[in-house]
Amino acid sequence: MVSTKPYLIRAIYEWCVDQGFTPYLAVQVDQHTHVPSGYVREGQIVLNIGPEATHQLKIDNERVTFQARFNGVAHQIVAPIGNVLAIYARENGQGIAFEATGAQEDMPVGKVPGSAEESAEPPDEHPPPSTPPRGSHLKVIK
Repeated sequence: MVSTKPYLIRAIYEWCVDQGFTPYLAVQVDQHTHVPSGYVREGQIVLNIGPEATHQLKIDNERVTFQARFNGVAHQIVAPIGNVLAIYARENGQGIAFEATGAQEDMPVGKVPGSAEESAEPPDEHPPPSTPPRGSHLKVIK
C-alpha cells in the first residue's frame, strides 16, 4: 500500500499556494538526497518550494524533484518522500510534520534529468530557518 505522506505533502503545498503563502519543505539529508551541501545544517535542509522559487516541481509518491537557484547557481534537487520532515507555510508556520523514514533502498540514486538553467531565482531577503517550527502551531490533518 502507498503511504499517505506524499498525498499530504501535495495537499499542504496546494493549500499554501492557494492562500498566497510560501511553502517550505524540511528534508533530512542522506546519500539519496541531492541538494547543495553548503546549505545543509545539522543534516537537514529547508527548501522554498513555492512556484516563484522552483522550476519543474514534481511531488510524486517516491520523491520531490525540482530545479532551483542557490546564490545564482542552478541545482537539480531530489528529496525522497521518506526524508521529508515537514511542509509548512513560512508566513505562519502552519503545516504538517513527519517522522523521517529514510529513502527506500531500491530507489535509484542519481540526478533527475532536466535543464537547471531554466530554474527560477528564489528570493534571498529571508533565508529559511535551519529547522521547521515545532510545537502546537502544526495541525494534524486527517
